Amino acid sequence: MADIVETATSAGSFNTLINACKKAGLVETLKGSGPFTVFAPNDDAFAKLPNETVEDLLKDIPKLKDVLTYHVVQGKAMSSDIGRMKSARTVQGQSINIDASGKGVKVNDAKVIKTDIEADNGVIHIIDSVMLPK
Repeated sequence: MADIVETATSAGSFNTLINACKKAGLVETLKGSGPFTVFAPNDDAFAKLPNETVEDLLKDIPKLKDVLTYHVVQGKAMSSDIGRMKSARTVQGQSINIDASGKGVKVNDAKVIKTDIEADNGVIHIIDSVMLPK
């Protein structure tokens, strides 16, 4: 099995996320032992942001790191675990809200569109939008 970065790279739909992680110097962290739960925005999610938002983030490394680590939770939380959670503290330090009361699961305002993509050092859940910390 591959680590989180290799798994996301081979999926082919996380090019923006992988490039942002490289730019922010987070690739080695996400290749680390973890385990991590990553709420991963796909390329379509990044495409929803205004163009200048992505460009500005790529120029502001501290802010970029904040945004990226806001999508990562320490530990391996499978969908069955997430369904019982109301919130989770991110690696960035702030908490994200989890709502599994409706159809599917929402993390803040992002909808989880695919769950339980396992990697050696954690799990990836694909979300349909980029979450920005407060």
